[in-house]
Amino acid sequence: MPDSSPTDPTQARRRRDVRVRQGLVVLLAALSGATDAIGLLALGGAFTSVMTGNLVLVGVGAATADGALALASGVAVVAYCLGVAVGALVAGTPQPGDGVWPTRVTLGLVTEACLFLAYAVGWWVSGDQRGAPAALLLLAATAVGLGVQSSTVQRFGVAGLSTTFMTGTLTAIVVRLTTRRPLHEVLPSAQVVGGLVVGAAAGAATVRAAPVAAPVLQLVLVGGVLLAALARSGRPRPTG
Repeated sequence: MPDSSPTDPTQARRRRDVRVRQGLVVLLAALSGATDAIGLLALGGAFTSVMTGNLVLVGVGAATADGALALASGVAVVAYCLGVAVGALVAGTPQPGDGVWPTRVTLGLVTEACLFLAYAVGWWVSGDQRGAPAALLLLAATAVGLGVQSSTVQRFGVAGLSTTFMTGTLTAIVVRLTTRRPLHEVLPSAQVVGGLVVGAAAGAATVRAAPVAAPVLQLVLVGGVLLAALARSGRPRPTG
């Protein structure tokens, strides 16, 4: 006879919620990629989430006497670190009773969305001919936002899960493939990397073809994730 255990519907819902969470994490990775591309092309040539790259750019700027590059990269690093601290305070650390999508993760995303909304207003007000100080402020705002996102995602308590640190994710993919791990252990990380690349392409295309719409792309991504998160906050944590 088929198993009619009363826990079956709960387990099925948890599995669905985990799949939905994975999809939302991929969208957050796309947001990171889009924002990095926009920062590189339109806001001073620095990354907003790839801090290893920014630290290298600080060194390159110093060695080549490129003060603008060193300043933009350095500001992005400081702003990102500030965002990580804010995200950690808002979202907290993983707790034993956390559900698939803890409520405080949603609070972290609200914080990020507010930062991106303020950035969007600044983008539109400053216009295409914005000066270096305005570009630097916009770069800093998005770096803070992605710092918040990065530490907020850690509240899920899933080892290796990141929407910004892709060197580690790519390393994990290669290691798992080399050691012949099952596909289901590789696919989630591959989806996140793919989301980052697609987001970067979309951000670059938008900022080249229709700069005024660049913040719209970012707001749609973070807003969509936030709306879905509001429906999932506090659901039971998956087991097994």
